[in-house]
Amino acid sequence: MWSRAALVAIITLVACKHSPREPLIAAAGSPDYSDQFNDGTPAFLRLDTEEDRRAFRHWFTFLAESQYYRQPTRLPREITDCAALLRFAYREALRDHNGAWASELDLDAVPSEASVRKFTYPRTPLGAALFRVRPGPFIPANLTDGAFAQFADASTLQRFNTYLVTRDIRRAQPGDLLFYRQLEQNLPFHAMLYLGRGNFEPSGNWIVYHTGPLAGGPGEIRRPTVAELLRHPSPRWRPNVGNGAFLGVYRWNILRD
Repeated sequence: MWSRAALVAIITLVACKHSPREPLIAAAGSPDYSDQFNDGTPAFLRLDTEEDRRAFRHWFTFLAESQYYRQPTRLPREITDCAALLRFAYREALRDHNGAWASELDLDAVPSEASVRKFTYPRTPLGAALFRVRPGPFIPANLTDGAFAQFADASTLQRFNTYLVTRDIRRAQPGDLLFYRQLEQNLPFHAMLYLGRGNFEPSGNWIVYHTGPLAGGPGEIRRPTVAELLRHPSPRWRPNVGNGAFLGVYRWNILRD
């Protein structure tokens, strides 16, 4: 775990049920197109070992949280709202985390955690199109019919790429997502990432998110504690069961087991 001060020093030094149908059986050496949970996510994307799930959670939370510490001018240009931060961290968590990758992302420090072993993005049958963008169980035709894309907004991530785990924030695990629907806003869906203890400080129970455009500006990445969010001055942002705008704690389909 690194403190914010330590990271600054490093910067300076570095300058949703089971399908009733019979599953599709993949031939040896071919992708597994089955969809065990009937949620639209094919088996070839699911991380089916605890080691891979742990690796994904670590890289996903690290990559999202690390953006909080970067100067706005050094943020990846794609990170402009809450969904963009999630897409960036999700995609990069599935890459091979070698020196060339770290240099390309201009990272100041890289943890020693192993990468996901099942596959390396974008080398999957779907290529770079990681996110499901319409309902329905997975079928082989989805490889080419536009059911998956590189872009997905917060609503699409919630409906087609994650599943509800709980509405009790105390049961969240690192890498889970908090979704909100604020009906009085032009873009009502909003997402946050639950970090737990986080990767940079030894204590705390953290959440990270991008505000999206704010007060005429580009917005910013924030990292409150769960306790701070539960005391938010606007009750509609408090992640508790009594808040109708809080949809709950969700988990990526690829982690479903």
